[in-house]
Amino acid sequence: MSEPVLRKASAPGRWDRVELLRYKREGEAPFEGVTRQVLFEDAGGAQWRYFEVAPGGHTTLERHDHTHAVMILHGGGRCLVGDTIYSLAEHDLVRVPALTWHQFRAHEDRALGFLCLVSRERDRPQIPSDEQMAQLGIDPRVAAFIRT
Repeated sequence: MSEPVLRKASAPGRWDRVELLRYKREGEAPFEGVTRQVLFEDAGGAQWRYFEVAPGGHTTLERHDHTHAVMILHGGGRCLVGDTIYSLAEHDLVRVPALTWHQFRAHEDRALGFLCLVSRERDRPQIPSDEQMAQLGIDPRVAAFIRT
């Protein structure tokens, strides 16, 4: 069955005929208050996804062999990419290079919604080892940002 040509927005961050999914299985990796939706499964070899991070929530600190292209749709927050923390606002674009540690956090008082474009064929996320966490924690700003 082919994907619909048009999926109408049904509410902010929601679309008709798009299932609201868990971000990850509980206990699989640390995260807080995140949902995901797969908007297009095979968009020219890519998958287009939407993530929503609840106020005060965060994605998993992870890295992959593949790159990410992210566009902030609504809300705000901050993200860690490598060893740099960036403030995020609506319509900002974030490129996460391959094998780069990254984590997204919503502001305490509002959600963060973003589109993420990745290769349809991709590797599984890598979670930092204790040694890698110690290395990341050398920078006190990064250590204060990371949520696990």
